[in-house]
Amino acid sequence: MLKKNNVKKIMKSPAAASAGAFLLSLGAGWVLSGANVAGAASFADVSLAGGLNLSYSAAVFTGGLVRSIIQGSVGRNIVKITAALLIVIVKMFVEPKNDPKICGISAFCAVFASGAAVSAVIGELLYKLIFYLLYAALAGYTAYSIALIISGFRMRRAADLCSASGCSYAVVYTLMIASLCSVELPIVNGGIALGAAVTLAGAYFYRYTGGVLCGALTTCGAFLSSTSCGMTVVLLPAAGLLTGYLYRQRINVAAGFFTGLNFMLMILTGVNPESMNSMFNIVCGTAIFRFLAPYYSDKWIITGDASSAAFPEILCTRMSFLSDSIGNLRTESEKIAGIISENAEKKDEIPDNSNDVCSRCFRRLNCWKNDYDNTVRGFRRLAQMSEFSRESFPFELDDCLHKNELRETFERRARERATAKLLEMRFSESRKLLSEQIKIIEEVAETAGERMDVRYSEPISRNIRDKLVKFSMKPSNVIAYYNSRNRLMAEIYFSYANAPEGCDRIRDLVSDELHLSLDSAGMVNSGREVRIRLFERPEYSLEVYGASICADNSKENGDTSMIFSDGTGVSYVILSDGMGCGKNAAVESRMVVRMFRRLISSGVNYSSAIKLINSIMLTKSREETFATLDAVRIDLDSCELTVIKSGATATLIRHRGSVMKITSPTFPIGIYEQSDTFSKNYDFEDGDVIIMFSDGISENAYSYIKELLLGGGDLKMIVDEICMKSEVFNPAVRNDDVTVIGVRVTKTAAK
Repeated sequence: MLKKNNVKKIMKSPAAASAGAFLLSLGAGWVLSGANVAGAASFADVSLAGGLNLSYSAAVFTGGLVRSIIQGSVGRNIVKITAALLIVIVKMFVEPKNDPKICGISAFCAVFASGAAVSAVIGELLYKLIFYLLYAALAGYTAYSIALIISGFRMRRAADLCSASGCSYAVVYTLMIASLCSVELPIVNGGIALGAAVTLAGAYFYRYTGGVLCGALTTCGAFLSSTSCGMTVVLLPAAGLLTGYLYRQRINVAAGFFTGLNFMLMILTGVNPESMNSMFNIVCGTAIFRFLAPYYSDKWIITGDASSAAFPEILCTRMSFLSDSIGNLRTESEKIAGIISENAEKKDEIPDNSNDVCSRCFRRLNCWKNDYDNTVRGFRRLAQMSEFSRESFPFELDDCLHKNELRETFERRARERATAKLLEMRFSESRKLLSEQIKIIEEVAETAGERMDVRYSEPISRNIRDKLVKFSMKPSNVIAYYNSRNRLMAEIYFSYANAPEGCDRIRDLVSDELHLSLDSAGMVNSGREVRIRLFERPEYSLEVYGASICADNSKENGDTSMIFSDGTGVSYVILSDGMGCGKNAAVESRMVVRMFRRLISSGVNYSSAIKLINSIMLTKSREETFATLDAVRIDLDSCELTVIKSGATATLIRHRGSVMKITSPTFPIGIYEQSDTFSKNYDFEDGDVIIMFSDGISENAYSYIKELLLGGGDLKMIVDEICMKSEVFNPAVRNDDVTVIGVRVTKTAAK
């Protein structure tokens, strides 16, 4: 057992790893020195020597030199041997850090110098110079790619296929397949077998994209080796594509399907000795995949598609877990508060009072032992009394020597109990408010974790950023995406210091760059950043008109209304009626409307926004202040209507030739700890009309408003008529402001 542990330690030591890498480099130099690419000697061994550090580069050179000496092919490989030697010499003096650029340049110079020198010696300088220039360029770029792959792997401990180094992996893989295809091995073709295994692995683990990509690179490498070799695997990308649809099925199923598909393609294209040999190589590659697939881990490979697809899932799961944790915390805190309050109510004050008074009395034993029942009844009656006097003193305690002290003690405890109850009521209100605020946080966290049905566009995001930077604007982030209706949206974020003055300039620049007509949803300030949302016009648009009249003896209307879009294709029309009329009412309603817009525009859903506003209204001052909230939410992509009410009056909707009245028995915002909100979805379509109004419109006017809606006509005329006739249906002295808003949905006109 001890010897086995020692062997494991030796195998895991850095020295053993270096020795193993040295032997692999030596073997690679031996194998690749006899490879060919496109009818010429392969430069794979030279590029490998150029991409590795000094010791491994020397091993590659040694392996190639030894094979050339043994096979007597030193003269034929003199250019590669000389180039590899020059590379080793350069690395000894110039290249201690193995920089990828220096590796590529040194490999290029070494190959070109060696080729030019040999050509000059044999008298074919002009004839061979162009060839060796191209040969050196390919060898240098391949050496650069190898060095880039090694440095990237050392830094990230994984093969990064989604960055610029992905091209390097493609170049090295193609050259490796080409070289292995030309290496003569008994029975099997190493390049095709390895390419088939990689193609099947790409299809199995990375769907049809991986299958097509790996199959195409394998075919390219086979063609670089020879045309006949490439023709035998020309349909390998098609097999990778179709196998990719069996993503993450059983390994045996994918392997069997891939083998059967290649066999069927071979029969359809014609059976010959070369195709049969290729089929055998593919079967060998499938066997390699079948053996190694259970040990595969994406820990060692980084692909952009996998990470971008997984991140929303991770975020959604984490935010959902956070929301559940906050909800559990709120529930447990409410239980603990209830238990503590219940224990306080159950506390018996009789033992404390008896100890305070009776402990100093010499008749204590007589009262509490010989006459225990009467004494306890008397003390209980005292504990239940709210007023204390001699006449109401319990008769059970007539013989007590300390009546005045007992009366004073219970009276003091009664006052303490009343004070504690008052404090408990206040604490209870605070606990309810705190519980409601925690619940709001829970809902906001849950909303933030909801998965968005959008499709991110990296090219458009980059184009928008480049356009703004060109005009001296500095966005901190640009996110462009398509929604479920394939409508483009763009979110542009600026730091507060670099924020533009308005949206119009940004909108015009982006519209010009993308050749689209875009609208903006206005600027939203988070405190540290400013966000601007641009979007293509949705299928529907709103026509909105409003009219208002101030109450008698009032110079300012206490109602506040607003229409805005959140930038995602959803528009809101809001009407808030403050308590009373005039300036004070206007302050309250304006506060509600502005907070609602800011929260909605920041990404909070309307339910959580109303709860948060209600909490703020409750705690902002000691005076009782409240305001109603009447809102309609219209999704301009689907024309879905949501009516939202908190203490607001009725809303009338004309839909398909009929008028419906929507009411809700809810309280305004700012009255109770828990917000009282009504929300419901309704059918809505092109041409439908909504009429919203404040408390100044009497219910007696509803029949008249219904006739106006059914009669059709211009929206402005309907709103003005309702506003002017409000006094007719409410003939009393006008003591409330009047506001009427009309909303009509129409098809968006094409630009």
